[in-house]
Amino acid sequence: MAERDISNKELALLCSMNPVSISKLKNRRRFTRIDESTLNALCKALKCQPGDLLIYEEDKLDSKAKQPNS
Repeated sequence: MAERDISNKELALLCSMNPVSISKLKNRRRFTRIDESTLNALCKALKCQPGDLLIYEEDKLDSKAKQPNS
């Protein structure tokens, strides 16, 4: 959004979403899920790919479960 100089309100209008929903998406650290339609609308409005919006981080519980027992 910063690169495209677009506000929460403007993005909300482009995506047919509530500005509060945009704010929540921006401020959350983790998502349990994101709708395909939401991701599609965001990518279309921002002219980007999903990888430009999301970063994968291994879950701490998953990494502990994979460690060998000592």
